[in-house]
Amino acid sequence: MFYKSMSAAFGLSLLAAAAQAQTSMPFALDWRFEGPSAPYFVAIDKGYFAEAGLDVEIAAGQGSLDAIPKVATGAFPVGFADMNSLIKFLDQNPGAPVIGVMMVYDKPPFAIVGRKSLGVETPSDLEGKVLGAPPPDGAWAQWPIFVAETGIDASTVTVEPVGFPTREPSLAEGTVAAVTGFSFTSFLNTVRLGVPEDDVSVILMADHGVDLYGNAIIVNTDFAAANPDAVSGFLDAVAKGMVDTIADPAAAIESLVSRNPAMDAELELRRLELALEANIVTDAVKANGMGVIDDARFANALEQIALTYEYQTTPDASLYFTDAYLPEGGFKLD
Repeated sequence: MFYKSMSAAFGLSLLAAAAQAQTSMPFALDWRFEGPSAPYFVAIDKGYFAEAGLDVEIAAGQGSLDAIPKVATGAFPVGFADMNSLIKFLDQNPGAPVIGVMMVYDKPPFAIVGRKSLGVETPSDLEGKVLGAPPPDGAWAQWPIFVAETGIDASTVTVEPVGFPTREPSLAEGTVAAVTGFSFTSFLNTVRLGVPEDDVSVILMADHGVDLYGNAIIVNTDFAAANPDAVSGFLDAVAKGMVDTIADPAAAIESLVSRNPAMDAELELRRLELALEANIVTDAVKANGMGVIDDARFANALEQIALTYEYQTTPDASLYFTDAYLPEGGFKLD
């Protein structure tokens, strides 16, 4: 009995030590728990974070800007945010302890979503049409870059300010021929309103000269300096979750739905598949690995941002992104 008691106590002490050894890394998302966030929950459920010695809890967000101040203030050591918003934040808050460490949306979902039956399939088709655009929309913010790169005559486009709740209904009703929005969101919202999928055109701005990157994992630089292995382990676990998600999106959605059984699993699976295809597993990622950025493209993106934003200081790419916590060549997704 004494031996068994000693063994049990020893086992419990090991478990306690293991628990104490776990580094807490709460993760701030940009938005609600939707299809594209499934890989992070896969990484939890399959123990990838735990294997890296990490205790990760995921918090929903309220928009692409939401995670940046959370990470910069140290409230969260790591988050998920729009790279272009991070660049502007750091320009306005020089020296803030936050930086991008892993690109996830190689192509941002900024898009023009139109109706083929209303004559919109290519950028030039927008000339002479009515475009619905919510003033605070992230895709609408890139309109000047899109216009400059495609050469369309923007003076012939009638821009109709619409609210987010009325954006896709306006497209479905035909009061506008196209809208600005995130590709997978506006596409799915329009289809759910009864518009046939084959009547919906998605013009991804990244396919028409807009070199901006999309959302990236960001980290508090003070935390990263003190815990470099934790940051590298976090990114490795995310990559493993992404590989599993790509291999079996339906199974990945099960991890997501387990957090919210009322979720429309079929809708979120479709949203995930669209994001994987258009934004995450791009030709560049297949060729160069996931997580890294192309220096020349990033430099051009910084110049394009100047078309929509006036820098307070000369932009410096090294302040916005580092590959120091990534394996050389990024993560391979096959």
